Amino acid sequence: MWRAGYYIFYGINRTIALLPLGILYVFSDVLFFFLYYFPSYRRHVVRENLFKSFPDKSPEEIRSIERGFYRHLADLFIETLKLPGMSNTELMKRVRLKNPELLRKLYESGKDIAMVYSHYNNWEWLSACISLHTEYKCVGVYKPVNSKFVNKFLNDQRTRNNGDLAPMQMIVRRIVENRKKGIRGMYGFMSDQTPARTLIEYYTCFLNQETPVFLGLEKIASKYDMAVVFINFIKIRRGYYELTFEVLFERTSGLPKYLITDSHVKRLEKMIKEKPANWLWTHRRWKYKKETAND
Repeated sequence: MWRAGYYIFYGINRTIALLPLGILYVFSDVLFFFLYYFPSYRRHVVRENLFKSFPDKSPEEIRSIERGFYRHLADLFIETLKLPGMSNTELMKRVRLKNPELLRKLYESGKDIAMVYSHYNNWEWLSACISLHTEYKCVGVYKPVNSKFVNKFLNDQRTRNNGDLAPMQMIVRRIVENRKKGIRGMYGFMSDQTPARTLIEYYTCFLNQETPVFLGLEKIASKYDMAVVFINFIKIRRGYYELTFEVLFERTSGLPKYLITDSHVKRLEKMIKEKPANWLWTHRRWKYKKETAND
């Protein structure tokens, strides 16, 4: 039954997606009012996250970041709905890669890549077009959302350009299969997702708070001696983004435990601090507190 509803939605959305972004941003301005003012969406979560992450900022500065975030969130929603109506030419024009030669050099050296990205700026546009910028087979490590409806819509867009997706429990199998076929892979890991409480192995300091983090990227990169590449993803202006790839580690086998994890978390923190309104502050990132010896 949900599939029938999905195809009805998809047909309607395809019509909406044919509208120019300039017109769709008018709807984004209206959506911002509802997200921020009334009824508002997780505003208490956003404000709490901001105050704890930036204790040195004044209430006025926090409110400015908060408003900027909700404007960005409204744009993100509209831009994601626009994806089915965007050509690859338009997508690459709006998500520009500054240094494609870095990936080309790694590809020619025979290295697989563990790519680090996050819920920062428009990660859905990034996921849809990343494979257009490289010869690597791009595989996104993903955590399915609860809604089959939303999951299918997003995954259809993420794989539209021969990209691939794999849940974390299947990624090692995908790596082994690609290596047997001689396929060089770039495996994308979301660095800011929250592990389930039972899966927490490690906490690190992130945005002024003890934060549980996944170790999957580190374990997999080390096991297969992948290069670790961070995506510095900035918003130039409304509807235009720029990517710069940064090599955090070219060789990962034998590195000290937690070095890879701490390094990519700190790099993400630096990027967020530069433009804090562009990160996903509605996420309950700190819902699991670190247990103490007395707990």
